Amino acid sequence: MRKDGIFIAVEVDDQVAADTELARKLTEACPVDIFAQSADGSLEIVEKNLDECVLCRLCLDAAAAAGADGAVKIVKLYDGDAVLA
Repeated sequence: MRKDGIFIAVEVDDQVAADTELARKLTEACPVDIFAQSADGSLEIVEKNLDECVLCRLCLDAAAAAGADGAVKIVKLYDGDAVLA
């Protein structure tokens, strides 16, 4: 799954998006509410909040701590699609 804002895109592996526990962790980790959980517990990307991303890496750290390193990507559209590492 991927959603694009004006400056930032967020890409999440579909298998990770279906993991309700990881979806909860990502939702809790993001200080600007880019992530939410749908009624079935799967991950949603809140498109209207994408460009609020402060590049804090908390979502990347949460995914890595859950064993899903690399499953979440923050793409800087303003920087030639550079991926936040």
